[in-house]
Amino acid sequence: MELLILLVSLFLFIIYAVLIIYYRQSWLSIPIFKPTGNPVPGTKISIIIPARNEEKNIGHCLHSITNQSYPKHLFEVLVVDDHSTDNTAEIITGYAEHNVRLISLKDFIATTQINSYKKKAIEIGIRQSTGELIVTTDADCIVPANWLQTMAAFYEEKKPEFIVMPVSINCSNKFIELFQALDFMTLQGITGASVHKKFHSMCNGANLAYTKKAFNEVGGFKGIDNIASGDDMLLLHKIFNRYPNGIAYLKTKEVIVQTEPVQTIAQFLNQRIRWASKADKYEDKSIFVVLVLVYFFNVWIFLLGMAAVFYPFACYFIALIVAKTITELYFLYPVAGFFNKRIILWWFPLAQPFHILYTMVAGWMGKFGKYTWKERTVK
Repeated sequence: MELLILLVSLFLFIIYAVLIIYYRQSWLSIPIFKPTGNPVPGTKISIIIPARNEEKNIGHCLHSITNQSYPKHLFEVLVVDDHSTDNTAEIITGYAEHNVRLISLKDFIATTQINSYKKKAIEIGIRQSTGELIVTTDADCIVPANWLQTMAAFYEEKKPEFIVMPVSINCSNKFIELFQALDFMTLQGITGASVHKKFHSMCNGANLAYTKKAFNEVGGFKGIDNIASGDDMLLLHKIFNRYPNGIAYLKTKEVIVQTEPVQTIAQFLNQRIRWASKADKYEDKSIFVVLVLVYFFNVWIFLLGMAAVFYPFACYFIALIVAKTITELYFLYPVAGFFNKRIILWWFPLAQPFHILYTMVAGWMGKFGKYTWKERTVK
């Protein structure tokens, strides 16, 4: 029995470690983008922001966008209000003189007709847009001043159909915020590595760009509009199938978008359950295989810890925890340097047990449970 435990532990860890080290080398291989020469911008950009009850955030978001270094006549902002019951719409209207347009989702659909309001909001925004390049972000995000300038230079130089860009979580010294920042930074490193190597495709809707042409050619969200989430990764997979060489990762600090953490454990779990809910919907099965490996490795460690209470397996449990932590820190160190967050890596060992627990809960509930999203319950 003890030999079997040892062999299974070694087998799972070796596969996991090889994967994490591969991600590290892939992340390091992504070149930092620097525009060649002095490009003259000419791309018309349409920024689409779905918003629902975001009165606390939308003003800060729009302020950062309307103060871009990019020529103002070359970009427009379309905020699609998703049946807000607070002052979101009034705040958006206050930015009308800065080429910010308010679109009310209720003018286009009835509230009981669809399952994914966010996809419909983006779709309607794109339909109303005039830009060649569609950019999406969230209402609780802050964008840097050279966000559009750098993005346009990359697009005009590389000509991709879909651009994946980095996102970072603002965090204070509260443990729940530090935990989110560490967990999210790990996902961001894997995102950049996987997109660059075309190993599998990941992205985050808080910082994406894609051509309107590609969106229309793949039929937009048709075929995935019955899934509540997935306006980012599921669309990426559709465009990747049509343009396998048209997906690019833009690695530069000039385009890092800052987003806000949630404030409670319940909110965090709900968010991660929502993300996990679309795991079996990916056409790219390589990412599903990776998710299954990560899930069962964490489950194995948890079960080993439980068994150590009754059997002499404590040494294996501790060894796996330590080995997992060291391997992940090896991956995270260069990623944290890019995001200027190496100082919070000291919290990583403390966060490890909580990461194992939430991975199990979110993975299970994402498949068999339900979650709430913008005050709506989704199964």
